[in-house]
Amino acid sequence: MSRRFRAIAPALLSAIVIVGLSGCAGRPATLATAWPRADSERVVPAPPIPPRWPLTGRDAPSREAVAARIVAVKIENSPAARPQSGLDQADVVYETLTEGGITRFIALFQSAAPSAVGPVRSARASDLWIVQQYRTIFAHVGGEKALLDEFRRRKLDDLDQYFNPAPYWRTTDRAAPHNVYTDIGRIRSQAVVRGMAATQTVAALRFDRTAVTATPTVAAVSIPFDKSNVVEWRYDPASRTFARFINGQPHVDRVSGQQYRAENIAIIWARTQPRTHVDANGARSLDIMLGGTGQATVLRAGVRFEGTWDAGESAPPSMKAADGTPLGLSPGRTWFEVVALSTNIAIR
Repeated sequence: MSRRFRAIAPALLSAIVIVGLSGCAGRPATLATAWPRADSERVVPAPPIPPRWPLTGRDAPSREAVAARIVAVKIENSPAARPQSGLDQADVVYETLTEGGITRFIALFQSAAPSAVGPVRSARASDLWIVQQYRTIFAHVGGEKALLDEFRRRKLDDLDQYFNPAPYWRTTDRAAPHNVYTDIGRIRSQAVVRGMAATQTVAALRFDRTAVTATPTVAAVSIPFDKSNVVEWRYDPASRTFARFINGQPHVDRVSGQQYRAENIAIIWARTQPRTHVDANGARSLDIMLGGTGQATVLRAGVRFEGTWDAGESAPPSMKAADGTPLGLSPGRTWFEVVALSTNIAIR
């Protein structure tokens, strides 16, 4: 083949193809397509939602893990009880008034099971609401007889230390009654021995996973439970958490040495009135109504959200903004600060 023919061969072949495609018996050619015909729309399934802890909204290791029973522990907060142990591992903490301006905590544990929690003290009337709403196992040391009778009447899972000593112990470095401690794993084991359920379906708190885009405007909130018991939470933009102080001093954990922090501070105003019972010191305990509705302020990501709370006996409180839209929490730990209707807080 000559060099000239090799040069014109590609052009000649292209011309032949074009003529063949465009001029067969005067009809336009039909080109076959390489694309398959679509008979139906292809649906791409959404990725599965990972299991999340119902009380923190954070990712959990498995769906079996999030079914574990919640353990509620009644923890003292008088000066003799500080520093406490294990509070920094609680998913949710409620702080409520007891007598004489002193507060106590009821700490809810599910995603972590610390081996030392305390000091554990006696039950209070407000605990009835919380134990029912979260369907918890309840760890405490005694309480008013009429109140304990009510726990039994309602068939709540109550592990009073007086009747279940195995998961509790007393330390020798603190004077009684500020020296009772427990272990969350041992509480769960004792619950099984007593025939209580090891798993539960947990009614989750409502979380808003979208980032708060507003500029932080809250530097701190001060909650005066009493002139000798002023709680303050100060916002730390670096960690996007609030750090806890009591009477101006950092509130730290005895075991970890770390200051208590929370992603969410939920302040709820609740009807509070004295009970007929008088304790050994002549003080009356309080009835705190954690059912119904009331005013609420939620602090998260350094931003203040105003609204209301609403709760019955079978689920944790839900919160709504002034326009009725749900008021969610940031994923992480939440401290509920329960205050009397007459309490004025200071936000700066």
